[in-house]
Amino acid sequence: MKTVDNKDMSLKIVTLVENARNGNRLSFHELVSLFQEDIYRLAYFRTFSQMDAEDLTQDVFEQAYRKLATLNEPRRFRALLYSIAVNRCNDLLRKRKYTALLHRRNTEEQDFSTSDKNMNSCYGDRIDKKTFWKQVKLMLGKLSTMEREVFTLRFMDHRNINEIASILGKNESTVKTHLYRALNKIRAHAEFFKEHRELIS
Repeated sequence: MKTVDNKDMSLKIVTLVENARNGNRLSFHELVSLFQEDIYRLAYFRTFSQMDAEDLTQDVFEQAYRKLATLNEPRRFRALLYSIAVNRCNDLLRKRKYTALLHRRNTEEQDFSTSDKNMNSCYGDRIDKKTFWKQVKLMLGKLSTMEREVFTLRFMDHRNINEIASILGKNESTVKTHLYRALNKIRAHAEFFKEHRELIS
């Protein structure tokens, strides 16, 4: 049943993309509705800023609309969106690199101090979203840029290996290698993600 649903959705996306390329703005607005939440979540996982995520989401769809005419395969629209989103997020993070590094260092020191003091109660009680995201940020900070990208696309954006390879312009073997390394580094936190996965779903 799920396979049928996925095929129906793929056909719907192809039809909407083709109509949008022919100037049907309503079709493009429907594409925005279909993917807006996913792209916002992708941007938020990388910037940890609601304002930046909102701005990036809008920018991603504006760029996607301009690229429709050069999209030879309408079925690749989702990959196009994610590719634009990842690149725009990386551009933003590069622009604020030095400020972000200083801020992150201070934040991580505070987070480590706080989590160290409250470690026993943190996992015994219901964790709130603010604490959760601080912990996620700390864990992702332990990964290389590519490891973090692959891990986030796989487990937070729910993309499969083939899609990730297409989004990042890498082969599947490379994606699997980076994913394996990321999982090894973050294995100690597996229970944390398992217990609180509803906060990233």
